[in-house]
Amino acid sequence: MTTEATYRVVKNHEDQYSIWPEGKDIPDGWEAEGTQGTKDACLEHIKTVWTDMRPRSLREAMDKG
Repeated sequence: MTTEATYRVVKNHEDQYSIWPEGKDIPDGWEAEGTQGTKDACLEHIKTVWTDMRPRSLREAMDKG
């Protein structure tokens, strides 16, 4: 019986998202966002929360006009 790997959703200081295998150290500059599960579940979550692909610094610069 094979068990499906578990992943965590991670986010960096620019509000960019990715997934990272559960049990592995998260790279510097990234932090766990709080969601974990199968790869598909984590990617589906990212689709719903990451609606603006621009890095935070670019969004803020553009908002200043």
